[in-house]
Amino acid sequence: MSTHFVEFANRISANRGQAAILLAGALLAATGCKTPPLQQAQPGPVMPESYSSPSSFTNHYADLSSDDTDQSEHASKPDINVPENTHSSNKVVPANASPADAAEEDIKFASFIQTATELDLQEPTAPQDVVLESGSITTDAAPTTVTTPTIVNNQFENSATMSRYEFFNDPDLLGLIDQALVGNQELKILAQEVRIACLEVQARSGEYRPFVTLGARAGLEKPGQYTRAGAVEEQLEVVPGREFPDPLPDFLVGADVSWELDIWKALRNAQSAAAMRYLGTNDGRNYIVTRLVAEIAENYYELLALDNQLETLGRTIELQKQSLEVANAKKQAGRGTELAVQRFQAEVRKNESERLIIQQQIIEAENRINFIVGRYPQPIQRPSSNYIDLNLQTLAVGIPSQLLQNRADIKQAERELAAAGLDVKVARARFYPSLSLTAGVGWNAFSTGYLFKTPESLIYGVAGELVGPLINKRAIKASYLSANARQLQAIYDYQRTILEAHIEVVNYMTKVDNYRQSIEVKKQQLDALEASVDSASKLFQSARVEYVEVLLVQREFMEAKMGLIETKQQQLNAIVNAYQALGGGGGGLPSFTN
Repeated sequence: MSTHFVEFANRISANRGQAAILLAGALLAATGCKTPPLQQAQPGPVMPESYSSPSSFTNHYADLSSDDTDQSEHASKPDINVPENTHSSNKVVPANASPADAAEEDIKFASFIQTATELDLQEPTAPQDVVLESGSITTDAAPTTVTTPTIVNNQFENSATMSRYEFFNDPDLLGLIDQALVGNQELKILAQEVRIACLEVQARSGEYRPFVTLGARAGLEKPGQYTRAGAVEEQLEVVPGREFPDPLPDFLVGADVSWELDIWKALRNAQSAAAMRYLGTNDGRNYIVTRLVAEIAENYYELLALDNQLETLGRTIELQKQSLEVANAKKQAGRGTELAVQRFQAEVRKNESERLIIQQQIIEAENRINFIVGRYPQPIQRPSSNYIDLNLQTLAVGIPSQLLQNRADIKQAERELAAAGLDVKVARARFYPSLSLTAGVGWNAFSTGYLFKTPESLIYGVAGELVGPLINKRAIKASYLSANARQLQAIYDYQRTILEAHIEVVNYMTKVDNYRQSIEVKKQQLDALEASVDSASKLFQSARVEYVEVLLVQREFMEAKMGLIETKQQQLNAIVNAYQALGGGGGGLPSFTN
């Protein structure tokens, strides 16, 4: 008899296990079916074949080594065009693959680079590399870029690797930059953005860990006598001879534990996405630093140019006043006319008016720098050296693929692209059931004297919950497709950022070279006009030329000198912007680690 009973019990237990497995499989299949296909990205601009060659920027302005170097190791180049099979809904998944494996196969980061077998790719940053066990943030383990292949040959010099202290040899300018890094309000705002992103990583890192709560409760209850609870209490005794008090107190002390098992890695992927956005926000702040350095340098060199223009106007006014005195003397001697005097007076007044305008421009330029630095209006200390002969460091562009490593905005776009891919995985995981565990333990009694009496007052419980969407998945599908759309946006933004960076470098480097040649031509023009001014003044004093020729020569000389100063300013601005476009001038800011 006992043998048959054991066999019957084992058969029931086996049937229950099979039923549980079938139920879980049915739930998994019902919730994970009819997942909408992902949209593919449009191909980006085709990169030139010489993308990994220093000659692809240009040949005549790059300060590069002329050694004949084998470029075979640079033949591979990043491909920001998404392959046609990316995100294909028809991809074959092995029959024995789990839903998590299927999700991994179907949802990928945007394939904007070639496969790892063709390029030496850096390992992507894992959440444990950015978030420590304590929940604090570290950037030490994070790579310089997320997906950039290491195809850069270090033998090609690049000005972006030069610090701003080496690139700018002006202590006054460097002092303004250092003050701006401390006092600029925009950088302070961005610092808080980085801090917010850092705290978001910590928040996401806590979601896949168990939640433990402690609680205590005290209450009083009086059930009705003609209710089930009241009738039961009438028949029960706490101990023989002692009834339950009426009304009935209730005291409880205990702890609860809840834990959502991250079986589809949705929570960890959400944390990884937050970590990527934190690193991207930090890269974005570094990019603003490079723009801030360039903006201060531009305004500083504009200030020096205005000083030189003011000095040129002053010298021209003095020269014209001398000619005015000569015209007055010739008029008094009866060898000149009032018209010559009036024309020279008008020219002097015109230049004096221009001098006042330039003085106002100097005030505005100083205050633009003061605003960037983060202080109230005050004079800007600057040298009074020869502006035309002012030179900065020689620019070296390296190879175009170095932009991927040096430009902070490209790094930020890569981080955002990685985060968008993780968001797609998070959205996909919502189609599958979630598994949660809950447990609790504590003591419950009607009197504090019995509260911690064990095991009589001890209470505990354990439960598991498997829940998945079955009907009306519109919100989940919309969220999934929205994540896919945001991923496509990130792909296009990455393509646009690389294209914009490449064009910026080409524009500024050609501008530097063309303005350099223009300055040389203008110097020759200025030398000829300066000699003609001296000749015209001497000839006018000896009454061998008319006053009109003197006026024209003086005006042309001043316009040529002002034009030379303006061209020099444009050249210096182009050098500064080229340095920034190559990725130089960043750094010098603290990182948030908690």
